[in-house]
Amino acid sequence: MDIAQRIEEYLAGPEALRQSIAGMTAAEIDAAPVPGKWSTRQVICHIADFEPVYADRMKWIIAEENPPLPEGDPNLFAERLAYEHRDIEEELQLITAVRRHTARILKTLSPDQFQRSGLHSRDGKLTIADLLDRITNHIPHHIQLIQEKREALKG
Repeated sequence: MDIAQRIEEYLAGPEALRQSIAGMTAAEIDAAPVPGKWSTRQVICHIADFEPVYADRMKWIIAEENPPLPEGDPNLFAERLAYEHRDIEEELQLITAVRRHTARILKTLSPDQFQRSGLHSRDGKLTIADLLDRITNHIPHHIQLIQEKREALKG
């Protein structure tokens, strides 16, 4: 993995997410046209909630020796963290700010430091590189789901 390229992909995620919802109305953002799937608002809030989680995990690994990395239940976050009352623009700004902040730190690390690890409560040993890959891929994964919602709303 080319770390510098991966960090740039990580930094590009928020703008890709913003583009994926461009032109959507408030009603479309709140619609859940795919049975059993979250609305676009819920997806954006989910991403905004887990950006700081991943940033903190990476920081803990940088600062500590083999720190514990707790799991978070996305469904409980969605149920209990007022997703229906949250502002999309604020969520996008948070995602962008967290990624810029974290990328600045990541850019100071040597390639060897990306192999430092912590112990995830469900997934076991995870390195900084593993976490960077996961969170970088998180937005593209959800953009595909947003596209499915947009298609379902059309027809």
